[in-house]
Amino acid sequence: MKEETEIAYQNKDIMSKVLAEEFKGKSFEVYGVDLPKIVDSRPTEMAAVEANELRMDRLFLLEDGSYMIVDYESDYDEEKKIKYLGYIARLAKTLYNELKYYPKLRVLIIYTADVTRERTKSDLDMGAFKLHLEEAFLSDVDGDEIFERVNEESDKKRKLDDRELMQLIIVPLTYKRKEDKQKAIERVINLLDNIDDERQRVFVLKGLLVFCDKVILKPFAEKIRRMLMKTQVEQIIEQEKLDAIAEKVAETTKTVTTTVTKSVSENIARNFLKSGSAPEEVAINTGLSLQAVMELQKNL
Repeated sequence: MKEETEIAYQNKDIMSKVLAEEFKGKSFEVYGVDLPKIVDSRPTEMAAVEANELRMDRLFLLEDGSYMIVDYESDYDEEKKIKYLGYIARLAKTLYNELKYYPKLRVLIIYTADVTRERTKSDLDMGAFKLHLEEAFLSDVDGDEIFERVNEESDKKRKLDDRELMQLIIVPLTYKRKEDKQKAIERVINLLDNIDDERQRVFVLKGLLVFCDKVILKPFAEKIRRMLMKTQVEQIIEQEKLDAIAEKVAETTKTVTTTVTKSVSENIARNFLKSGSAPEEVAINTGLSLQAVMELQKNL
């Protein structure tokens, strides 16, 4: 059932926005395409979206100033090029209204292991215009090799690099059979126990939800959400602890400062009184109350 095999598109879009900051500086070259690094991840809402159309999966700003639409496909259909043309037209209109010029646009299609390189055509020539698609084929990627290598590094408690993180979140899509995809998702989730860096753990969890949303079963999706929720709660608790400590330190510092200031003022007042100064004059010069000065005078 669709309910059990896909995350709601709205939830995926929200998760994509949360991941935006984490994608900066990373690159899709790990999937076998020669592209500049990612500078930013942009909202995917485009103007004039047809009611029966889904929005594009991702939109990225790259280092060379170009904008790249990223879509994920588990099959090949020549007619889908019309969908990509619609994406490009709406994106061009939106960006022109924002930038007042037409930037260079790219389209990257990431094919899961279900699609092999010889089955697709990356270009469409209709005379009046030509469409070129960047294509990445996960059928060329060895998911077992990636998992074993990353698993070995994580066993050493070494922090993973960006390349390894980008590979890890697409490992499930390097398998053809649905059962193998689910097993790979479970293996990646279990591997996270060996990753100490909380930020990297969160990136992989959110990356799995975004990249594998079309294949991930509901139980795994819910498990990932619970893990993310636990992490968020732990972060909140830790922050509350830090805030409480900071507040206690501030209160202690204030108390100590007040006590020291009062003690110094009283010593100065005693010296004034011993030199014959009137209590009223001492109160004015030290900031102490007249009553406090009078008490000091009695105890001299």
